[in-house]
Amino acid sequence: MHPSPLARPTDTPAPAGRAVEIADGVHAYLQTPGGWCLNNAGIIVSRGQSALFDTAATETRARALRDTALRLNPAPPRTVVTSHFHGDHAFGNFVFPEALVIGHERTRTELTAAGLHLTGMWPHVDWGDIQLAPPTVTFRERLTLHVGDLRVELEHIGPAHTSNDTVLWLPERRVLFTGDLTMNGVTPFFLMGSLAGSFAALDRLRGYGARTVVPGHGPVGGPEVFDAVEGYLRLVQSLAEQGLRAGWTAPQAARRADLGPYARHVDPERLCANLLRAYAELEGLPADAPLPDADKHAALDAMIAFNGGTLCCRA
Repeated sequence: MHPSPLARPTDTPAPAGRAVEIADGVHAYLQTPGGWCLNNAGIIVSRGQSALFDTAATETRARALRDTALRLNPAPPRTVVTSHFHGDHAFGNFVFPEALVIGHERTRTELTAAGLHLTGMWPHVDWGDIQLAPPTVTFRERLTLHVGDLRVELEHIGPAHTSNDTVLWLPERRVLFTGDLTMNGVTPFFLMGSLAGSFAALDRLRGYGARTVVPGHGPVGGPEVFDAVEGYLRLVQSLAEQGLRAGWTAPQAARRADLGPYARHVDPERLCANLLRAYAELEGLPADAPLPDADKHAALDAMIAFNGGTLCCRA
């Protein structure tokens, strides 16, 4: 069997995650530098109760998150909210057996369908003995939880990053956990979602009036995170329009592109996949329609070529 084209044994694991208190009882769990499979999570603590927003990609990283959560609150989390079906946000759910796992109805469907496929993409990563734990409580539009004295509002927004993105809003703290609807200093990725839907999602996110924004990857910020993501999306839209007019393929347009300040973002090769999705929507694909699997495979090949070799995963 040939190794995966994403396998890169020289990728050294990134440091373990760390918790930062961003509001009273609200902690962002950050895994830097935030590239492939190095996501952020959230730990919410109030009156002896706790809840999580997302987990981590590997068993080791998820157990480190569990240890951190128990240091912040001795009782294990009662709930784990899964922002979407991608494994970096969901594979660690199983290390919280006491918790009720909650997510959008399509998060359960798509996580179950995808299974542990992600582990085969980077075989050099020490994934551990992952046991898939999809949401057992699902919702369609909105759901409200209560963690101690804190009101926790969940809302499905999209399609954007995927078809099944959930955000977590803490109105008393004005803190918004966006999942991968936003990334900070890390290249956005909407191959499995929608460019048009991502613009709509940003409008909805701004409407919360958040003071603190925890992106799915990268440092915690404020509302300026939305502006940075929108700037990148506008650039992708412009590049796609230009490429179509010139008769270039999406990979050709990516190679000719000037990313400007976004060239310094982590994982810039995602431009290839984003352009492929943008092309499809400009050519009439509805925002809520998935790309064919063949196009997703082509996007992966294009990212590897753009990167000049295998993609970096330091999970």
